[in-house]
Amino acid sequence: MTLDELNRLPEPEAYQWFKSCCESTTWSRFMAQTRPYTSVEQIKIVATEKWPSLTDDDYLEAFKAHPMIGDIKTLEAKYANTSGLAEQEQASAIGADPMVLEELHRLNHLYLEKNHFIFIICATGQSAENMLAAIKERIHNDTKTEIALAAQQQLKIALLRIEKGLNA
Repeated sequence: MTLDELNRLPEPEAYQWFKSCCESTTWSRFMAQTRPYTSVEQIKIVATEKWPSLTDDDYLEAFKAHPMIGDIKTLEAKYANTSGLAEQEQASAIGADPMVLEELHRLNHLYLEKNHFIFIICATGQSAENMLAAIKERIHNDTKTEIALAAQQQLKIALLRIEKGLNA
């Protein structure tokens, strides 16, 4: 998709394109309605400026669209809208040490049980070992802190997806 093509899309299609970058309905609607954009950089600036105005429910909606880190099987089944992107982002988890993946899986489930949403991290360029270290560091945070930290990671993911989607 080019920037010009995105700007010319009917609003429902632009909304769907932004939903593929981030599943927050509020954010995707805003991003589609704010067109036209003059550059990818402008889109990223608008997205970043809008992000803090979202509610915790908006963030939680976005988090639900992610598979657990290292749980590649869920990419195909549950997250069809973003599975290709998520699989690319989690490429470092594919083929990682099985013990690391097992520990990631175990801690992800503990994190989910504690916070009622999965551990969110921008996995692009991260090794499975780095992601494991991050969840070990964050698992003791309270849920409010984790929503804020996960929201920061979610924004990074959305910005990367925008950039990739418009440079494909």
